[in-house]
Amino acid sequence: MKTAGAVPVLMYHHVSPNPGLVTISPENFRAQMRWLAGHGYTTIGCDDLAGFLRGEPLPAKSVLLTFDDGYLDNYVHAHPILAEFGLKAALFIITGRIGDGPARACAGEAGGVEVPPTPAHKACMAAIEDGRADAVMLRWSEVEAMRAAGSFEFHSHTHSHTRWDQVEPDVARRHALLADDLAQSRTTLQSRLGSASPHLCWPQGYHDDGYVATALAQGFTTLYTTIPGTNAMSGDATHLRRIVVKGAADWLGRRLWIYRHPTLTSSYLALRNIF
Repeated sequence: MKTAGAVPVLMYHHVSPNPGLVTISPENFRAQMRWLAGHGYTTIGCDDLAGFLRGEPLPAKSVLLTFDDGYLDNYVHAHPILAEFGLKAALFIITGRIGDGPARACAGEAGGVEVPPTPAHKACMAAIEDGRADAVMLRWSEVEAMRAAGSFEFHSHTHSHTRWDQVEPDVARRHALLADDLAQSRTTLQSRLGSASPHLCWPQGYHDDGYVATALAQGFTTLYTTIPGTNAMSGDATHLRRIVVKGAADWLGRRLWIYRHPTLTSSYLALRNIF
């Protein structure tokens, strides 16, 4: 079996028919998943990537799909498409924004039930600001349904999604607030899902050395950023790189071949002046 020299990590947020920021349509997402399945790619989990970084081999065409925040459209549209092709993704949830209540309908359910609206990103932000997060964010019942189906695994995107560097000028106080935020996230995941994940994705990708030290002290061992690039074997687990996904399936095919090879990735990013 050929083994991976590097693992690309793809970054998604919304899968919705309502266009906007950080959004891919269900049609384009299905085309991308069809392409991955048809070209022999293996979608791995965060534990698999952590093992790869420790030197454990993975199939050559391995890729990690990640989603940030935990929007309702991940359940309504992304979940059934992943299930359709037998693929899986990792979802970094803002644990303080996940609500309670019965699972809502998702696309493709028997009987042609009407699915809930999945607003564009700006409308989602407005709903959260107005105290209507439940209208646009996941519920724990939906998280449990997705996990049981094997379409998603769930990890931390902090509890509050606060950029503490923007609200607290005192460094020591800032790190204390971050530590509490991370502890709340781990406690919530433990109580709701039965385990506290060691995988953390930074809100808006922001981190510094103090943030990393705080996260490690809280029990997180693999830290995901928004830095572009790929992840080679024995790479740095505290600065994992991700690729922002564009809409078209042919884009995915062109880019993944590059990001499976560390040397090609470095040359490509340098050529495009991306660091």
